[in-house]
Amino acid sequence: MGKKWILLLVFLMVLGCKKKEGGLAEVVDESGSLTFQNMPKVVPVNENVQRILADWKEFQELHGSFQVLFKAANNEDLALAVADMVEKEKALAVGPYPAMFDTSQIKSRQRVFKTFLLKIQASVADRTDVYGPIKEMLLAYNAMRRQFNVIENNKLDLKSILEES
Repeated sequence: MGKKWILLLVFLMVLGCKKKEGGLAEVVDESGSLTFQNMPKVVPVNENVQRILADWKEFQELHGSFQVLFKAANNEDLALAVADMVEKEKALAVGPYPAMFDTSQIKSRQRVFKTFLLKIQASVADRTDVYGPIKEMLLAYNAMRRQFNVIENNKLDLKSILEES
C-alpha cells in the first residue's frame, strides 16, 4: 500500500512540474502583429515645458523613440525598439538636465520609467505578455511628464523660504 502512495506522489510531482506552454497568446493578434490600441496616450505638457524640453536633446531623442515603439509589427521589431529606448534612457540619465528639471522628483520618475523599460525587454526575451509592462512604462513616462508641468507651475522659491526660518 505504501508503494502505491509513493508512486502516486511521484506521478503527481511529475505532472505538477511539467513546464507550461507560455507564449504570445495575449501579445499577438490573429494576424501575428502587435496592437497598441488600448494603451494610454502620452500626456501633453504646457507651452513653457515644451520650450524647455525642445532644447533638451537627450529627452527629445527618447521621446522620438516612442514612434518607433508603436510601429513595431512583431516581437523582433519591439525588441529593437525597446533596446534603442534603453540606450536613449541611459544617455538621458548621464546627460545634462535643464536647470529647472535637475531635481530628484524627475530623476526618480525616470528610474521608474527605466525599470519598466527593462521589464518590457525581459518580457520580449521570455516571449510573455508585453502589454502589461508597456502600459506600466507609459504610465511612468506620463508621470514624469506630469511632474514637468508641476515643477514649471510651482513658482515658490523654496531656498528663500527655508533661509528665512
